Amino acid sequence: MGSASIPPSLIAQRSSACCASSMSCEKKKGKIYTALLFRTDTDCAALDILRYYRVRFQIEFLFRDAKQHTGLCDCQATSEEKLGFHFNVSLAALNLLRLEDRQQALEGAGRNVISIANWKTRKFNAHLLERFLAT
Repeated sequence: MGSASIPPSLIAQRSSACCASSMSCEKKKGKIYTALLFRTDTDCAALDILRYYRVRFQIEFLFRDAKQHTGLCDCQATSEEKLGFHFNVSLAALNLLRLEDRQQALEGAGRNVISIANWKTRKFNAHLLERFLAT
């Protein structure tokens, strides 16, 4: 859902068991997209549900990318201190990559939609080229 503005039409339906919000948003070319968002807290406002879903998916994408591309689950250490260090390094590498992507987007050097696989390939190729030229 990204950092887009809050959609203009957000309707909340409440029952005794859960709260459902219907979200409609007009995107490019006049298409209207609708999503149903559910929550068991019946006192929660519809905009809060939308914010919670946005944050939740950002966290899920962070862990997915860390698992697939920066080796979050590849540590064989058994001590808590070493595992903590590995997790921190894996997530820090991902955050530094996102920071570099944002900086290049601000400079106008490319698109601002990050692809971890593409960045990983670019970094590997640059490292390999450096090794070839160094010898």
